[in-house]
Amino acid sequence: MPSYTVDVEVKSNGRAVTNGSDDSNGSIRLEKSTIGCGSANIVWHKCSVEKIDRQELLQQKGCVIWITGLSGSGKSTVACALTKALHARGKLTYVLDGDNVRHGLNLDLTFKAEDRAENIRRIGEVAKLFADAGLICIASAISPYRKDRDACRSMLPDGDFIEVFMDIPLCVCEARDPKGLYKLARVGKIKGFTGIDDPYEAPLNSEIVLQQEGEVCPPPEAMAEKVISYLEAKGYLQA
Repeated sequence: MPSYTVDVEVKSNGRAVTNGSDDSNGSIRLEKSTIGCGSANIVWHKCSVEKIDRQELLQQKGCVIWITGLSGSGKSTVACALTKALHARGKLTYVLDGDNVRHGLNLDLTFKAEDRAENIRRIGEVAKLFADAGLICIASAISPYRKDRDACRSMLPDGDFIEVFMDIPLCVCEARDPKGLYKLARVGKIKGFTGIDDPYEAPLNSEIVLQQEGEVCPPPEAMAEKVISYLEAKGYLQA
């Protein structure tokens, strides 16, 4: 994550002024104070209401369901089917869709490799907060690189990151091409498109793998039920 620099002037009355000041009386100037990750001047403030209390209130356990796969594999469709089915069971969920977060939280990011990594890191951090709040957070993002997915997994306690691999062949995803992106990538109008001229690193040990049955893809509701069965078996649908 990039660092940002600002000029800060700390006045004798304790006020801080950025971008300089003509009044140098009793002031100390800190040139290019760095604001970014790794600061030694921040301390975690613990609250008396913790994750276990929120889970008891909601009667569920917070976790992150991370749905990964190629564009067109059905990630968003399954995420919506899953949140609908869990909502019907009285469970509180929230979907972090890879496209949706780029409309706000990640509006400043491109599709360069370093920005893709930052995109996934931010989604992972937000998903972690939702899980800590006791929600079942469903993150739906291509997230093509194992190291980025593994980094998100490492943010959460063991078992609270549930990776769901949409193992749908490239030819099927490209035939669907719901956004017309594969067609643009094939003619060179989109560069670095996952599956075409940029790699997708399939998960090696996902908790759940959703696949076609022969040449037929199960309906999203059936795929969602498979995820729900896993959550039930692992005790996430009760406090």
